Amino acid sequence: MTSSPKVDAVELEIIKASLDGIVQEMQNSLFRTGYSTIVRESQDASCAIMNAAGDVVAQHVVLPLHIGSFPACCQAVLREYDDIAEGDAFLINHPYEGGSPHAPDMCVLTPVFANGELIAFCASIAHKSDIGGPVPGSCSGQAKETFNEGLHLPAVRYQRAFERNTEIERIIACNSRTPVLVLGDIRGQLGSSRLGEQRLGELVRKFGKDKALTSFERLLDLARIRMKAAIAEWNDGRYEAERFVDDDGVRLNQPVRIHVIVEKRGDEIVFDFTGSDDQTQGPANIRPPLVQAAIAYCLIALVDPHIFINSGLMRAFSVKTREGSVMNPRFPAPVNTYNPTVHATVEAVFAALVNIVPSKARADGCGSRSIILGGRSTKAGQSYVQYEILGGGGGARASKDGASGTSVNQSNAKIAPIEIIESEFPTRVLRFELIPDSGGAGAFRGGLGIRREYVNLQDARFSIRSTKHIIAPNGAAGGGTGRTGDIVVNPGREDEKRLPTRYADYPLKAADTFNLDTPGGGGLGHALARDPQRVADDVNEGYVTLEAATTSYGVALVRTGRKFEVEPAGTEQLRARLKAAHAS
Repeated sequence: MTSSPKVDAVELEIIKASLDGIVQEMQNSLFRTGYSTIVRESQDASCAIMNAAGDVVAQHVVLPLHIGSFPACCQAVLREYDDIAEGDAFLINHPYEGGSPHAPDMCVLTPVFANGELIAFCASIAHKSDIGGPVPGSCSGQAKETFNEGLHLPAVRYQRAFERNTEIERIIACNSRTPVLVLGDIRGQLGSSRLGEQRLGELVRKFGKDKALTSFERLLDLARIRMKAAIAEWNDGRYEAERFVDDDGVRLNQPVRIHVIVEKRGDEIVFDFTGSDDQTQGPANIRPPLVQAAIAYCLIALVDPHIFINSGLMRAFSVKTREGSVMNPRFPAPVNTYNPTVHATVEAVFAALVNIVPSKARADGCGSRSIILGGRSTKAGQSYVQYEILGGGGGARASKDGASGTSVNQSNAKIAPIEIIESEFPTRVLRFELIPDSGGAGAFRGGLGIRREYVNLQDARFSIRSTKHIIAPNGAAGGGTGRTGDIVVNPGREDEKRLPTRYADYPLKAADTFNLDTPGGGGLGHALARDPQRVADDVNEGYVTLEAATTSYGVALVRTGRKFEVEPAGTEQLRARLKAAHAS
């Protein structure tokens, strides 16, 4: 038996940096060759390098949940194929057979060989504009089983000896309203993986196969060791927290409970979700790989946002879920609008961990949402799917205000530019602005939500999957809640209609308008403890109204020229009255 070759610290650091650079180059290639606005503009995709067992050894973090998805997808390939060869490529998008968050997230994997030995996989996961199902965009908020969520592929061989299986492409194309975009994005993913293979091959030739493989294992172990060392410094204890999702899209006005117990002793930490609700009828369920990834995201955020990302981090903690629950549903429970549940999971974990790591307190953010319009373009004569991902306000942190108009938590996609939306789809954006007072009041203010107003230029089918339109983002340490979201079609008209948090297939007519308000983040600390000058700055910037400055923050302002300035004596009196009122 031969021993593993020694890799010194300098070589290991070079290999680690090289792996990170390779994955970033793969990512850049994917974004630059993306056909759809989802990939090209919103960047709803991630790339990774895995070892021969499917463990992630390097991931360029765009979408944190994919650290759980990649191994599950790769292991599905390894289960199904024992004849993997150079020049192969595989596709999978099945949430139960593999680890895709939902069916539109398609994974492309290619094996990497050195001296005839399988040593790694290069892979990407990217959201597809449409893979069939009852509604454009394949994300029905009223789906009751996965069969309502579009085409599902188990692990299938997409290429053999670098030749594409055109029969698989024909099947995909015939099940999509936007076949050109979907196949274009898949081929872009394939090109990204082939680029990764080339670069990884160069790295292996430089250091040798044995040193490269030894480095893979060492990096996994170092990630685990570093995370456990950080956990060991935290307070011991057993704490629980919960958050709620508005509803599951089918049983309206019935919140979905996400409950976690966190128990930490020394460098061991366990996350127990067995007290969460049973699996839902509607598509609010999430699979265990996403639960694990959500926890990893929380720990990374608390320890070091710049930590090297690999599967070793997942070995630093344990997770318990209950089969048949919203956190571990039985097939074929629907999963396509999974993100609100993941946000609730992340926020429950953070809320429990604040007792263990009190210096990293944070309030809840806006969650995530997407709007989807589909129809047949009268200009191009082809079907289109307008898919947009929109953020809102981030929760306030222990020493900072929440960010405004941004994605929060694991939802790291970008908001597509108005110019792109208007040039590619039959719609116009009439308004895109921050909503004053939407951030929760506090010593540190929650980030502001956004208002986006559209006019539809032709008949279309409209769907939304959102969250926190009913249950507001929580504040922390006495901070106020963020403002809830809202979606209204034709506001102010006789046919005005307010839609639920998740809704599928609303028939929009030409000249219909709709307004989307996204939630603001929660505040942290009592509002009367906020620096009065910061309140004045917020009023001058339009983030906080003059009324809220007085009633929420207890700050008296006077206009001097074009700006408001703090009136110290009036502020002192006003805050004294408000404190007395709160005490009574």
